Amino acid sequence: MNLEELKSYLPNFTDPKLLQAILDKGQIIHLAAGKVLMEPGQFVKMVPIVLEGSIKILRMDEEGKELFLYYLDAGETCALSLTCCAASKPSEIRAIVEEDTTLVGIPIAVHEQWTDEFRQWKDFVSNTYQSRFQEMLVALDAVAFKRMDERLMRYIVTKMKQHKANELHTTHQEIANELGTSREVISRLLKQLEKKKWIELGRNVIYIRDDFEELISK
Repeated sequence: MNLEELKSYLPNFTDPKLLQAILDKGQIIHLAAGKVLMEPGQFVKMVPIVLEGSIKILRMDEEGKELFLYYLDAGETCALSLTCCAASKPSEIRAIVEEDTTLVGIPIAVHEQWTDEFRQWKDFVSNTYQSRFQEMLVALDAVAFKRMDERLMRYIVTKMKQHKANELHTTHQEIANELGTSREVISRLLKQLEKKKWIELGRNVIYIRDDFEELISK
């Protein structure tokens, strides 16, 4: 990858010295959809910046139940990974590649050096903390204050926007895992949405109406 290609992936980075440093020190990694990038208990060895594709970040409890937190999209990194880097602590999240992804991995030592050396890197890290904190508050509010049907509908909207498609290729069990409930609950709620003709259920696929987001906001 050359400098111009990197610029196209990371338009918010305009400092040529920082971009060159990313090329010199970073490792370009290609990951297939479904790949588990990080598990709880593992030590973070790099700061991942997504160039294209997306990565799903999940929190797990002691029983192995998952809770979806947020996606990492192009140009973004993981605030929880940054926290683990800074504190030299093992990961507390699970990271799964949502779709075929290319990322650049920044070594931990270099990340700490760049925080002092490049103002734009320092701002990138600060903005990452702020935006991810807001997303985690949204996830917490959903668990604490919203009914499961509301959470499911917002989940469907998030997936639609993430994949830019009206077809979700997933199972009821996978949705249940990410929302921290049972497959039976998700199946029942999806059937209710199908009766309203807001979605259509197929084998491991959900077909969604174009105006789904508008319908659930009424």
